[in-house]
Amino acid sequence: MKWTKETPPVGQSDHEPELSDYQRAMRFRILAAPVVPLPDPWRPVFEYEYGVPVGGLLGIGFETDPDTGHDLVMVVSHDGHGLFDAVTGEKIARDRDPDDGDEICDPDPAQWCPGLGPIAGIRVRVAGLFGGGLHTAAGGGWKLEVVAPAWPNERVLLSRDGGLPHSGPHGERWWHIFHSNYSELRAAGFSPSGQTLAVATSSDLSLWTRAAGLSHSSDD
Repeated sequence: MKWTKETPPVGQSDHEPELSDYQRAMRFRILAAPVVPLPDPWRPVFEYEYGVPVGGLLGIGFETDPDTGHDLVMVVSHDGHGLFDAVTGEKIARDRDPDDGDEICDPDPAQWCPGLGPIAGIRVRVAGLFGGGLHTAAGGGWKLEVVAPAWPNERVLLSRDGGLPHSGPHGERWWHIFHSNYSELRAAGFSPSGQTLAVATSSDLSLWTRAAGLSHSSDD
């Protein structure tokens, strides 16, 4: 088929639509919002500003500790698998050399990896570089969004009761909680229980909890 001026190739356009005044104002509003701490009842699990370093992080997934009922976070990286208690921050299991037969990818669209420690024998769904996704809403009206007003650097926004970036003041109805301007964002979202909020990049893991019994930990 011969392309003509009347029929531009697929993926090309003679004219890209400009942002409306509303869209432009919302973009500038997000760009101007600084990163702020999460509101109550959310509290950081780790003592470090950017969570804990995890070099070559590929993805994360959630499970429940059968003994404590705490959310657990499975971390898959180039250096192996790790399991964190999402309330205390303790690393409770580590496998630096998973079996060659333990494939990260599954024919199912949602990725998975084999559990370890207290969840050994359980297949954990993983969201990250190879696909999948975490919950973007939690009980109490909480919602999480990932936006890129200055692509490729992505920002993670937390809101409550419909307080999207264009509705209500920053720091009251919505919060800019993470700016991925140094590493690639892998996944961001809530645990199925809604008690944990996680942001994972290619270099680190940040966790916040609204569960009781929090104590910071930096254990390896």
